[in-house]
Amino acid sequence: MMKPSRSGMLALPGAALYAALFLLPMVALGIESLRLFTPGRVGAAPDAPFTLLNYAELLEPGFRRFFFTTLRVSFVTTVVGLAIAFPLAYRIVRSFSSRWRAIAIGGLVTFIFLSAVVKTYAVELSLGSVGPVAPLLRAVGLSANNSTYIEFVVGAGLLQFIIPIAALTLIGSIQNLDPRLVEAAQSLGAPTWKSHLSTTLPLSVQGLLAAFLLSFTFAISAFVVPMILGKGRVQFLSNMIYNRFSEVANYPSGAAISLVTLVVCFATIYLVTRLVTARAQARGEG
Repeated sequence: MMKPSRSGMLALPGAALYAALFLLPMVALGIESLRLFTPGRVGAAPDAPFTLLNYAELLEPGFRRFFFTTLRVSFVTTVVGLAIAFPLAYRIVRSFSSRWRAIAIGGLVTFIFLSAVVKTYAVELSLGSVGPVAPLLRAVGLSANNSTYIEFVVGAGLLQFIIPIAALTLIGSIQNLDPRLVEAAQSLGAPTWKSHLSTTLPLSVQGLLAAFLLSFTFAISAFVVPMILGKGRVQFLSNMIYNRFSEVANYPSGAAISLVTLVVCFATIYLVTRLVTARAQARGEG
């Protein structure tokens, strides 16, 4: 019989804690999602029969709208956040002195840990129906309660979190790039923008991928931002899960939505990772 290695023994406490805090609750959530819910109860009865109705109702148009809204707003906001965070991170690494670089990184870290409620209400006061933008919207015939505009405000709220997360992730990747590669491309006659597109971006793919996954995972699971800024018209899956558990006490339905959200998140991360890896391999072979 093979004896467990020392590293394996050291990993046992962490593995046991992970199983207790994540795997076991997921199993309980899966069992609850298969129970038949009886209106008037808090959760399913212990002897409730198993059913797939909780998953079948997710195919209804009303539920599909929540899924597509969450995925669309999260994906678009993540892409916009990366487009802002990448030049910001590049500027911090390449243009700032060591002192100002430390100050900038400290500011990004502070902004991440700043209260989510404070940042969200700051966006509401700036872009909401009582903010300075409201008169401009009315002047062009738009309403602050328009669904498209509310999605924009929710996206702005998510950017408050995505930009510092993505920028901090990209700073490490950009620091590992040799600046002489860009200089070499420019010395051969390439303009600045083209030298960055041909050298900096391809060499930062792994960092961009990591920043995308972290930002998208946060956006798709956001709760406070869509709850406050969505005004009940733009809601994410997390808000639907909260309503099912707290307001309706339909634990089986909330459990089913939670597991489907988890699967959708994992599937999206897997597909994006495979796509980026395949393109990087194709570029390397080419």
